Amino acid sequence: MVDSEKKKAGLAVIEVPDIKKPDIKKPDIKAGADIAEKLGNIKSHEEINNILRLYMDDAQYARLEPITNIEVRRKIANAIAICRYRSLFVNRGNEEDKQFIRNLAIKKGEESPLAMDRHTLHFDLSQEQGRIVDRTYYIVDDFEDVSSLANRMNRETALKEVEENLRGIMEGKIMLVGFYMRGPVGAKGANPAIEITSSAYVSHSAEILYRNAYASFNDEVTRQGHFFTNIHSEGLNRPEDLPNARVLMDRHYKTTYSFKCTYAGNTLLLKKGNHRFAVDMAVYDKCGQELAEHMFITGINGPVGSGRITWCAGAAPSGCGKTTTAMAGNHFVGDDLAQIWIAQDGSIRSINPECGIFGIVEDVNWDGDPMLMENLRKPGVEVIWSNVLVDETLVPHWVGNGEDPPESGINFQGKWHKGMCDKNGKPVPMSHPNSRCTISSSVLGNYSDEAENPEGVETRIFTYSGRDSDTMPPVWVAKNSEHGVVLGACIVSAATATEVGASGVKRAPWANAPFIPGSLGDYMDAQFKFFANPAIAADKKPVMAGLNYFLTHSARGEESGKILSGKLLGEKKDVKVWLAWLERYANSEVKYLDTPIGHLPLYDDLKDLFSQIIAKKYPVELYEKQFSLYVDNILHRLNLQIEAYSKEKGIPETLFNVLNSQKKELLALKKKSGAVISPSVLGH
Repeated sequence: MVDSEKKKAGLAVIEVPDIKKPDIKKPDIKAGADIAEKLGNIKSHEEINNILRLYMDDAQYARLEPITNIEVRRKIANAIAICRYRSLFVNRGNEEDKQFIRNLAIKKGEESPLAMDRHTLHFDLSQEQGRIVDRTYYIVDDFEDVSSLANRMNRETALKEVEENLRGIMEGKIMLVGFYMRGPVGAKGANPAIEITSSAYVSHSAEILYRNAYASFNDEVTRQGHFFTNIHSEGLNRPEDLPNARVLMDRHYKTTYSFKCTYAGNTLLLKKGNHRFAVDMAVYDKCGQELAEHMFITGINGPVGSGRITWCAGAAPSGCGKTTTAMAGNHFVGDDLAQIWIAQDGSIRSINPECGIFGIVEDVNWDGDPMLMENLRKPGVEVIWSNVLVDETLVPHWVGNGEDPPESGINFQGKWHKGMCDKNGKPVPMSHPNSRCTISSSVLGNYSDEAENPEGVETRIFTYSGRDSDTMPPVWVAKNSEHGVVLGACIVSAATATEVGASGVKRAPWANAPFIPGSLGDYMDAQFKFFANPAIAADKKPVMAGLNYFLTHSARGEESGKILSGKLLGEKKDVKVWLAWLERYANSEVKYLDTPIGHLPLYDDLKDLFSQIIAKKYPVELYEKQFSLYVDNILHRLNLQIEAYSKEKGIPETLFNVLNSQKKELLALKKKSGAVISPSVLGH
């Protein structure tokens, strides 16, 4: 039905904004059927109203009346027809509705109250303590490619999976429907999204982490010309159902289906599920103009008295320090995701799709994370804890909190006590490495009101990092935007507990690879086009840099048998200094060493910043260890990337040009100065 026919029929028409023709296009072939519509079989305006009337009482129907967009109403109606719930609750985002959801979470046993006011505890199944990457799929048609690092499922197979698992899954349950914006209302990069779930825990989490936009949702869908849909049910929440748990993402219809799972990374689909759709749109619909990244956003103060704030966005895989780095800045906007675009004034602007933190708590302590700890131990601040240990006084504890551990308690796998070992004699930690806290950003001491600015923050620094124990220095700056894009493409990190079953060291391109739906070649091309876009003003071009505060003593000359083996070569709080140096670099206030991998800081600048920023001495011996180039390690890393990307289709030649030029320069430097090259040698 064309728009003119819709208008005659009295149906809503989505006004699609004028978008510049993209440089990359998806294949011009029609996708298969919308699975929700195929299974729900609700299409017409009359059918939509009939099923809404049938399943909703007058009060809930009245709540849905302001949502007039026909496509939005059709999605909800089809979810109703498929899942067949007992009753429906439309969440308007006011305090009354939020309290209803909090109470429901406790009533259902999805959360339990703790000793502190407004603190609750959620446990996931012991076998589901992270993202189920092996059961996460893109729904694809035969003609299309997906990322080589992702799983694909044929549309017909996906339809059967949804039919067998979602059909009737909400019988006897309440369907909770929420309307959210992934970003401030009115922002260029914000995306409207519906969350449909039978889990009060998921709905409660969404209320903390996202902006409920019930009142403006209709207008925002019209303004943006699209919306995301998320349909989830935990089902019976039994271990025996987990092999059949799925997260299925339909790129064409911007719909995610999730079932038989509870961990927020698999069920709070506004987060990584919808991030995937945002990445897809940035690559294929807005190529060279927008980015959707797995990045924190934080503001860094300039020198005392300058009044200057320089905004930084940084990528790191989950569990590799994004929250810590975001909190190390002076002005917090976000710790996980970023929507980025080029503004009319030639600046790069960033917003956080979220307004809260779903943060890992292992090693969060008073020394390294004082502002977060203050709120985690403060009565009255709303916190949802997941998979931590709770003692007999209902106080949560976790590994690395710097506090005296309790003698015993309850954790995600049951009763726990000090000295407990598993059947293989391995000590059982008191909390899971992926234990989390869910908390609003606005309670943080360094929270910035700019987080709600629809114009975004002007972003001058982009960082890329991973859990790298033995190769790269703590901070270095790419020589130009091409080198910067390659830096992001070449992140390597030790696997973390955020993914079920993950282990070892692996490539993590842009720390965004698990969330890139299309080919890596297309994504990389879009990165090169964005940062080389002539619309970026010459005086607003960004600094692109590497960060790494996971170097160990053993990787820099300590023998493995010594007590320092495996210990970090520095402290978590040192990241404040690395960020401060990047702030001065971006404002042309420091000099640097020019090396094959990029620009390194000078000792005297770092010494002064350590003293000024964290009141800490910085011996030259530590500087030499941290910033010496271990050439063979770096060459091994470059060869790894060249070999891996050589197997991918459509990788831009620029990547290989940059990597090979770095190899050539490093080999020449090694021939001249040896395999380990200190900063003092680089300075001559």
